[in-house]
Amino acid sequence: MSEHLTLHPDAQAQLFTDARTANTFTDEPVTDEQLRAIYDLAKYPPTAANTQPLRVLYIRDGEPRERLLSHMAEGNRAKTAAAPVVAVLAADTDFHEHIPTVFPIRPQMRDGLAADPQGREQMARFNATLQIGYWLLAVRAAGLAAGPMAGFDNQGVDKDFFADNAWKSLLVVNLGKPGPDAWFPRLPRLDYDDVVRHA
Repeated sequence: MSEHLTLHPDAQAQLFTDARTANTFTDEPVTDEQLRAIYDLAKYPPTAANTQPLRVLYIRDGEPRERLLSHMAEGNRAKTAAAPVVAVLAADTDFHEHIPTVFPIRPQMRDGLAADPQGREQMARFNATLQIGYWLLAVRAAGLAAGPMAGFDNQGVDKDFFADNAWKSLLVVNLGKPGPDAWFPRLPRLDYDDVVRHA
């Protein structure tokens, strides 16, 4: 822990240094109140022009979970089946419709983005991906573990769950309290001098 950070060491550990990707979960429920609290924290960090294109589909169990499992890579199915809640994180390519609400200083941006579907999708994907990082930290802040996975059929998920809207799936994340042997050993991180230059 660094003495140069104002965040309490316990919070540094919970959000960053002790947190891991979970591969098993207990059967302790994740409440709707926890899910709401996660979003209510994750919505605050920045996105371009405050566009906030991240969308979240929560899937608990039953037939929707079975449908999701059919789109998961084989190595991800068992842990996705066992997690208390699974989130499908997506980018809304029609995010521009909310511009007058979220960016009222320039409501005309909606019309410009409406005329540029390719640029709009690129903007949606970039900013939703940025928001995913915030969302994962909010999951940890709620005392839960996350198991993010890119191993799934995006087109299948979009056709199955998002056929009636403009959402495009980016990531599937298992959520809950970590179960037995939830963690792989911590892998090495690059040092400051490996990744940082000063100009």
